[in-house]
Amino acid sequence: MSETFYDRQGIYGLMAEFEQPEQLLEAARRAHSAGYRNMDAYSPMPVEGLAEAVGFQKNWVSFIVLIGGLTGCIGGFLLLWWISVVAYPHNAGGRPFNSWPAYIPITFECTVLLAALSSVLGMLALNKLPMPYHPVFNVAEFAKRASRDRFFLCIEAVDPMFDLEKTKAFLRELNPEEVAEVEK
Repeated sequence: MSETFYDRQGIYGLMAEFEQPEQLLEAARRAHSAGYRNMDAYSPMPVEGLAEAVGFQKNWVSFIVLIGGLTGCIGGFLLLWWISVVAYPHNAGGRPFNSWPAYIPITFECTVLLAALSSVLGMLALNKLPMPYHPVFNVAEFAKRASRDRFFLCIEAVDPMFDLEKTKAFLRELNPEEVAEVEK
């Protein structure tokens, strides 16, 4: 298991609180250009360009959905082929046992079903959800205002550039309302 599940002592990172989304966006851009890579931004509403500003990379959900869809397609077709040709061959109207046009609706339905299930499960797994505990909720202002009217940038302690005093000074240069230490 990852040490984050057991190591609840120490500091998770530093969090800066901003009043406006533009301030958060500029702070995220400056932090990324300064070399910080392990950071996250929290906002009560979507902020255009914020994902790119914090260095969000392409995720694997689309690939997982493709694999799920292909599995459903192949599985649905093979299931119908096995039923019609191997398990219960039945000559109906002189058609061949492997009458593939009849398989199209079920194959399509299995494709959609497994693609949808894999998209939901893949998204949950890649987002590490459900997550009943996250250290950012240890910051009182974050817990009170993150979903209402404040914008937060958290630089994590696992970042190679993270130094408590230097990072705190860097965040203060961004003119936040407050800079707080996030305990694990």
